[in-house]
Amino acid sequence: MSQSSPNAMSQAERIARVAELNDALRRSIHSPGRNQIVMTAGVAALIGEVALFRGFRRRAEILRIVRDYDSFTPDNDPIGEHDFGRFEFEDAILYWKIDLYDPGLVKVALNGSFC
Repeated sequence: MSQSSPNAMSQAERIARVAELNDALRRSIHSPGRNQIVMTAGVAALIGEVALFRGFRRRAEILRIVRDYDSFTPDNDPIGEHDFGRFEFEDAILYWKIDLYDPGLVKVALNGSFC
């Protein structure tokens, strides 16, 4: 018979904690601190040169859309971690994804052990 540690999180608690962390990242997306934000070359090309006002405005708008995203349903977020979304931007379909890494950015924290 296995015993769980008193500090061990249940699966539901782990999912709720990961969703909380993902929501917090999205809310602070304009000042991410230790978090890293990356984009594909296709999204960068859609945005254009960020040194120009038009490119800067497009990047800011995409980040705002991700920050404010709240269209989570059992169909598009079956686990409930709030880690993925889809939206339209200037006639393009864009997807965003949050991956939770350990503090050393070495591996994805699949079990939420450092949460």
